[in-house]
Parts: sequence; structure tokens; C-alpha cells
Amino acid sequence: MRVAVSVDDSRVSDGPVAYRWDVDTDILTAQFETAETGPGMTGSVELEGADGSWVVLDVRNGRVASVEVAVWPDVRISAQLAAPSKVTDGIITFPARGSQRGIAAIEVNTGVVAQADAAERTIHFRFGPARPSRAVRAARDILFELDDGQQIAGIWMLNVPPFPSAS
Repeated sequence: MRVAVSVDDSRVSDGPVAYRWDVDTDILTAQFETAETGPGMTGSVELEGADGSWVVLDVRNGRVASVEVAVWPDVRISAQLAAPSKVTDGIITFPARGSQRGIAAIEVNTGVVAQADAAERTIHFRFGPARPSRAVRAARDILFELDDGQQIAGIWMLNVPPFPSAS
């Protein structure tokens, strides 16, 4: 998988996350602050698993503004799942490139693995093979894992509200 980003680690990105479940479709959206403007792309980055799963990043003015799980992969429950303890703050950006002007969507096919803690309040998505990475806080409850090449290796969603009961 090749989804390269930049990180502006000179700025704190500890804004709140607004989670929203769509009961009819099981879509989970995590929306966070992105009031700033930049020269990067505006559109979506779609990470598609071989099993048909979809994780979509909404990008506005080069900055990731939300994470949406549109089609869930099989979720493995792990009682030992814990978010990374070493985390840096930073703004995740998709830099503008001359050859990408006007592109509104990027689709990347990759392996998608999902794990959750027993309460399903912490969810970890891994993209592609497991590899060393560092955790960057993009919002209070959203962490991006980036490998040595600044490629997205994973996403952590923390303090996820329970799925609402459909009554």
C-alpha cells in the first residue's frame, strides 16, 4: 500500500472527535476539526480491503477531516488490545502535487485487518502487512500509524461509543 502523507508536528491536533453510527448501514464516522486551509487535495482517500471492506479518509484542503468505516472487515476481538503508549501530536496532510490537480478521490487496494478490545471501544485498523510504525495523534481519539516512509500503516479509533441498539 502506498498512501504517503506529511506530518506537521509543530502543531497540536488534540481537537474533539464526533463519532456517529448509522444504524441502518453499520457505518461508523469519526469527524474531527479541520478549520485550517492548505494547498493540498480535497476529496477522499479510499482504502479497500480484498474482503470488500472500506475505510474512507475525508480530506479537506490537504488535511484529514474524518475517518469513515463504510464496510467492515471481520473484527477480531482481543482482550489485550491497547493503543500505543508513545504518541506524538501532528496534523496529517496530503500534500498537493502538480500532477494531482483536480483529483477528488484516490482508491488504494490493500489488506485491511481490524481488531477491537472486548468492549469494542478501541478499534485498530492495520493496512497492508505488519511493519514498524510510529503513532501520530490527528485528533483527541484518532491515531494514525505511519511507517518509516510516511505511509499510512494503521488507524486507531479510541473511545468509540457503543453501537446503538436498533429498537
